[in-house]
Amino acid sequence: MAHFAQLDDSNIVIQVIVVHNNELMLDGQENEIKGIIFCKSLYGENTKWKQTSYNLNFRKNFAAPGYTYDESRDAFVPPKFFASWILNETICQWEAPVPYPIDDKIYNWDEDLGNWIEVL
Repeated sequence: MAHFAQLDDSNIVIQVIVVHNNELMLDGQENEIKGIIFCKSLYGENTKWKQTSYNLNFRKNFAAPGYTYDESRDAFVPPKFFASWILNETICQWEAPVPYPIDDKIYNWDEDLGNWIEVL
């Protein structure tokens, strides 16, 4: 099975659907264009689609509603929840500017303090 993400005009993921491999095979190989044509046949010619990988084989992250497809990185990027967090370009995930403490405690990020706060 293959997965395709429908994008809005700002490249924000609206939904992710499953497409049977039979719909995208060409000469024994998966073909994203065939999958996109199939998705458009279901949802309309004016819809926009990108294939996403559940196994993270391509486009860095599995798409989900609210993620952004970044064309320059050819990657799906999750929403940024904290203004201070920085995008890790290698994995296209947001990371805190301060590493998560390595101990047996649980922490939440405090944006005002710019640090991890222990959950009591």
